[in-house]
Amino acid sequence: MDDRTDEPETYNHWTIVNIVFHHLAGQGLHPVLGETGNPGQAAADLLRALGIEPAPEGDRQVSENVKQRLAELREAAFGSA
Repeated sequence: MDDRTDEPETYNHWTIVNIVFHHLAGQGLHPVLGETGNPGQAAADLLRALGIEPAPEGDRQVSENVKQRLAELREAAFGSA
């Protein structure tokens, strides 16, 4: 945590995952994340396991969740198109 603020420090999870994966590959390992779909949640979980809170800014999964919720609200308010 930064001494200048009470806010926890956050990182773009793809940057950290990229570093971790390159390190593992350099050790001869072949990491796989999100084999069955979008790896965003798995990447965020990996960061949390490392004690890092991923930032939602720029997170495609957050954006997709917002789009889905807005579509549900439009459907509820106006019916199907």
